[in-house]
Amino acid sequence: MPEQAFELAADVSSDDPKAVEPVLRAITSLKVMPLADGFHIEGTMVGESARDLNRALLSALRRAERRTRIRSRWTLDDATFRLF
Repeated sequence: MPEQAFELAADVSSDDPKAVEPVLRAITSLKVMPLADGFHIEGTMVGESARDLNRALLSALRRAERRTRIRSRWTLDDATFRLF
């Protein structure tokens, strides 16, 4: 399956937002906006599927803080994938 560019819009919440913020900021293609209990992120990520990208992002965040959650919307052309 070829790699594709997905548009991401997501809310990331965590028991320790300060621990996950450096991970989010390290992904330079993402725009990071603070929320009361975490962050809202937007940007473009390239990968084979929305599910794989979501899994990779969540795994990276959970290495910084285990109790991290993501509610995401990935868009490719006219298709939208919502993952929780």
